[in-house]
This record gives sequence, structure tokens and C-alpha cells, in this order.
Amino acid sequence: MYKPKIEKDIRCPLEYGLDIFGGKWNSRIVCVLAEKHTLRYSELRKDMANITDAVLASTLKALISNGIVNRKSFDEIPPRVEYSLTEKGISVIPILQSICHWAGAYHKEDSVNTMRQCQKCDYNGGTIE
Repeated sequence: MYKPKIEKDIRCPLEYGLDIFGGKWNSRIVCVLAEKHTLRYSELRKDMANITDAVLASTLKALISNGIVNRKSFDEIPPRVEYSLTEKGISVIPILQSICHWAGAYHKEDSVNTMRQCQKCDYNGGTIE
């Protein structure tokens, strides 16, 4: 796994939060898992449009190492792995919904390309369960 030569210089909690959720895919993965609760890799990949396997795998590894996503392996043949949100991951859902609500007031909605999870988000009256 890639190790940076210089550690990140995170000086405030906001920088920490943006480091974890600032990537293109991080919040999307959290939203999909918030809606579906537990998914196998192939199911998660299917729900995530336009993401490569390499990007999904590396994003999941980062979310796991940050304590946002839980990876559970089953000792079966064929092997089975499931992903779900940790308590820490679940705790960020209201924050992401607040950001979505704020963005909904200022972002022109593109209903054709909006993720299903976003269509259920708090900004348009629904909630992620």
C-alpha cells in the first residue's frame, strides 16, 4: 500500500473531516451503505456508477482504516465479504444529509444523473434509513 513520504499536516478537525469525506467516492459509498446497510463488494460496485474496481477497493480500504466502514469476512467457499457502516460511519449520516440539504438549495438538480440514494436524501424531503 502507498505510504506518503511526508505525513499530512492536519491542523484542525475540519481538515480531518474533509480529508476523510472530501474525495469523490467516499461520501457516495457512505450514502449507499446507509441506505442498504450491508452489501457484498459486487453489490456495492453495482450501486456505484462509473467507479473502477481499483478505485472502489482503495476507497473502501481508506474508509475501513479511518473507522467509517466495517469489513466482515466469512470463512466460506467461495469466500464472502460484506461491508457496512461502523458506529462512527453512521454518526456522519446527519452531517452528510445537512450538506446535501444545503447543496440542494444552491445546486441545479439533474434528476437524470442523480444517485438513487440522493433522491431519498433529506434535502428533498426524504431520509436515508
